[in-house]
Amino acid sequence: MTVTSSELLASRFEEHRPHLRAVAYRMLGSLTEADDAIQEAWLRLSGSDDRRIDNLGGWLTTVVGRVCLDMLRARKRRGEEPLEQRLPDPVIGREDSADPEQQALLADSVGLALLVVLESLSPAERLAFVLHDLFGLPFEEIAPIVERTPATAKKLASRARLRVRGTTPPPDPDRAGQRRVVDAFLTAARGGDFDALLALLDPDVVLRADGGALTGGLRTFRGATAVAGQLETFQRMASAATTHAALVNGSAGLVNTLGGKPLSVMSFTVTTGRIAAIDILSDPARLAQLDLAPAQD
Repeated sequence: MTVTSSELLASRFEEHRPHLRAVAYRMLGSLTEADDAIQEAWLRLSGSDDRRIDNLGGWLTTVVGRVCLDMLRARKRRGEEPLEQRLPDPVIGREDSADPEQQALLADSVGLALLVVLESLSPAERLAFVLHDLFGLPFEEIAPIVERTPATAKKLASRARLRVRGTTPPPDPDRAGQRRVVDAFLTAARGGDFDALLALLDPDVVLRADGGALTGGLRTFRGATAVAGQLETFQRMASAATTHAALVNGSAGLVNTLGGKPLSVMSFTVTTGRIAAIDILSDPARLAQLDLAPAQD
């Protein structure tokens, strides 16, 4: 069988898809929009003379960066609801997953909390931070995308870094340790044990719960006492649901189902053995769009 040039180009593009989707997801916080950005990059590639592209991976990363920047700016112009008012799309995976696209998305434990903070940045700041700090792209390559000098691009990333620093505590690297803390949380919730739950929480823990329009959108609780005060809700959820252990954005999490249908996705940030953040997505419309299969295999 003869392989055409278009088939060869499509094959080369597919090799880069996991990396491109990871870039777009971190830029946009939306899996659907990330896929739209990748499709646009493919359309631009298929309409160009690929023989003039020396570094296809770098070229595609630049194109996806520009597309995402345009999409972020369009959000601002339309006045869309920012991610500060809703949780970004969680990525569900398994610790033993061999799927390269899932591994790329879950790499570096880019949690939901960080994505919420990134939404507060300007589009140019977000792009400079994501491409440089998360993917190691040099400022000389970032500068043309944001239409700035390399020095200005560096300043954009620096400002973003200052905004991000201290707002999202890094999770403990030991996933087995994370899982033990999450399992202890589940045990305390099922047993209605307030003291046990309180002992698991960092004093400055933050709980974000997004139930969508039916519950008024995103609700935030700060501090161990306030979060432990939601014990009745945790107990009701833990008692009614079937719970599946999963990786949520690279960290230990839970997927809860009821009658086989998704009820909620819970992401935990475990820092120095305590829970520093809990993010719960229970919006039925958005849960229906997620791929929860890895948690139920």
